[in-house]
Amino acid sequence: MSEEKETVQEIKWTIHDTHPDRVKLVREKLSEVIDPEIGMNIIQLGLIRDVTIENDIARLKMILTTPFCPYGPAMIEMTKAKAVEGLDMPVTIEMGMDMWDFSMMEDPSALDWGMYG
Repeated sequence: MSEEKETVQEIKWTIHDTHPDRVKLVREKLSEVIDPEIGMNIIQLGLIRDVTIENDIARLKMILTTPFCPYGPAMIEMTKAKAVEGLDMPVTIEMGMDMWDFSMMEDPSALDWGMYG
């Protein structure tokens, strides 16, 4: 079995430029939020589209894998709580209208869930 690993394409948020010291911890905290239907975290899935900080308030732009995700409200609340932990400031969540697809994932090799074999 080959150990070849495709490159993980980390999504670049606004805070990568404005507050680079905060990126690692907020990514770690947001990685604790799991989409219960897919079993992967919201960072792997690419659901956090942007993170900005202005006037000591963070704003996360987030999408869901499906518009009517039954776990959506709980995932949004958990995302907000984890973002507050990771950024140590108030956080607002803005829901984006982008339609999620597999190309938004950070790790293309994660597509091998065993579902398509």
